[in-house]
Amino acid sequence: MPCDEPSNRQSLNTGLRLNHTTPAPTLVGCGRACKLLQTTKGSTAASTSLPGKLNPFYARFEASNTEACMRASAVLDDCVITLSVADVSQTFKQVNIHKAAGSDRLPGRVLRACADQLAGVFTYIFNMSLIESVIPTCFKQTTIVPVPKNTKATCLNDYRPVALTSVAMKCFERLGMAHINTIIPETLDPLQFAYRPNGSTDDAISIALHTALSHLDKRNTYVRMLFIDYSSAFNTIVPSKLITKLRILGLNTSLCNWIMDFLTGRPQVVRVCSNTSATLILNTGAPQGCMLSPLLYSLFTNNCMARHDSNTIIKFADDTTVVGLITDNDETACREEVRDLAGWCQNNNVSLNVTKTKEMIVDYRKRSTEHAPILIDGAVVEQVESFKLLGVHINNKLEWSKHTKTVMKRARQSLFPLRKLKRFGMGPEILKRFYNCNIKSILTGCITAWYGNCLVSDHKALQRVVRTAQYITGEKLPAIQDLYTRRCQRKALKIVKDPSHPSHRLFSLLPHGKW
Repeated sequence: MPCDEPSNRQSLNTGLRLNHTTPAPTLVGCGRACKLLQTTKGSTAASTSLPGKLNPFYARFEASNTEACMRASAVLDDCVITLSVADVSQTFKQVNIHKAAGSDRLPGRVLRACADQLAGVFTYIFNMSLIESVIPTCFKQTTIVPVPKNTKATCLNDYRPVALTSVAMKCFERLGMAHINTIIPETLDPLQFAYRPNGSTDDAISIALHTALSHLDKRNTYVRMLFIDYSSAFNTIVPSKLITKLRILGLNTSLCNWIMDFLTGRPQVVRVCSNTSATLILNTGAPQGCMLSPLLYSLFTNNCMARHDSNTIIKFADDTTVVGLITDNDETACREEVRDLAGWCQNNNVSLNVTKTKEMIVDYRKRSTEHAPILIDGAVVEQVESFKLLGVHINNKLEWSKHTKTVMKRARQSLFPLRKLKRFGMGPEILKRFYNCNIKSILTGCITAWYGNCLVSDHKALQRVVRTAQYITGEKLPAIQDLYTRRCQRKALKIVKDPSHPSHRLFSLLPHGKW
């Protein structure tokens, strides 16, 4: 939908306007993406028309947005954020110089090296943007580099959009996000484990498992776990609906108008090798690759919570799991929860992909009967025996053999380059560093959620991988059991110190007053 823009937009964009017909800069990683695309399509001729097809496809959610993008009238006594030169300089010095530049062609290396010299100019631009609630168009320009999800891309949906945005704008967003975090209340959904200081995939999986297992200890019970899949969740956010929710959370008019301008009037192009599509102006969704988008999505979905006490909705970004606790075969609350969730998606323009949504039923009863499927908008949700949740394979018996086999297979594959490095004469320190970065990270992914319930045979098999790596590196490596113990202790200490964590209530003081 077209947006009503104030006249002061032109004053702020003067001297900063981006010519969208100018070829995009050389992008880090574009060479590899181009080779993948050429291999996938078979020739470079196909990549000429691909950008023109992909850009409308990525912008397809514009059609479903029928809301007008109206800015609220300015309030005289609104408290406007004022950034200091020191804050801007410090943010520039923290820029990752290995990240690709956006369409403004301003590399992070320059911002970091000349932070003190550039901070004054950008502080003025940032503060003017906050005062007028307008963001320069060149800061909002997005260049999308599509990367094939697999070697055989057969349709447009097989290309993952990698968005490149202005590095300077990312710094601006980081400063704005720090201020927003001081305003929003502490009563946000505690079961959204992404984008929070003490949240992780381990926590999301552990809470889901603890909720299910605690219920299964009771008589005549079972659990229905529904794994929701959204279609391009970030791209479906309607700015006007988000702004309404932000006002309820306490953000003032000036800041809400600034966020509205951030989300609307965004030029977008798709680039494949040297071919660039025509520019489209987007007024729907939060641009992926930006610092502010994850926080905005989290606030947008904050009111998507369970209505019934017997159900739990656990979220990690857009990965949503509905855990329905069933007693005496009464599924009324569970099915109502699913209907309410589908209604929430419809009211908030969130596209629920029923085809990729799966359900897993955990039923330990000896005389369990066949369970009727869940329906979403009249479509049957497929029931599966196992599901990969946040990188961890979970089955309907809550056993971990499949996951440990997957982990061992991936870890063993990484032993081959480790052996190659040793043959090339690399020293023990480099070999150990490669082990820590690749093999160890594979073995310990979400380890606090699954390792404790593994079979002894699985423990031994995982330790054999560690011993093989130890033989190759020639260095002493910590046992997998020791890594698990240390991770659990560290995780428990963080939870104890955080009263807002959902698992905090599971810890209680000992008689002498210690945890």
